Amino acid sequence: MAIVNKKQGGAAASGLKHILKRCSSLGRRQQQHQRSVGEDEKEEEEATGLPSDVPRGHFAVYVGERRRRFVVPIALLDRPEFRTLLRRAEEEFGFAGAGGAGGALVLPCEEVAFRSLTSALACAR
Repeated sequence: MAIVNKKQGGAAASGLKHILKRCSSLGRRQQQHQRSVGEDEKEEEEATGLPSDVPRGHFAVYVGERRRRFVVPIALLDRPEFRTLLRRAEEEFGFAGAGGAGGALVLPCEEVAFRSLTSALACAR
């Protein structure tokens, strides 16, 4: 077992404290950066009216009784099966969405059936 004199041990402890302090401040800076990025995305969403979490070439739909949100590719709009769902949504909810859902596209379909449909259409490409 090595014997460390107090002077060297104190320097090591001081160095360790300094490292821990730097690490904790790094975490705070990352959190602040993430908050500012989130605020920027929110401002962009408000300015454009488009959700920032939906990638280009995709759109969001809400499915099932619980209105679960799915992000799907725009290419599905060309598929007759998906168009049938859109017609059913129009008949059931009209263009305003489900009872004032804020313009959200709500599809009258169970989640399980929607997942099966999108999986089958993705495989058919």
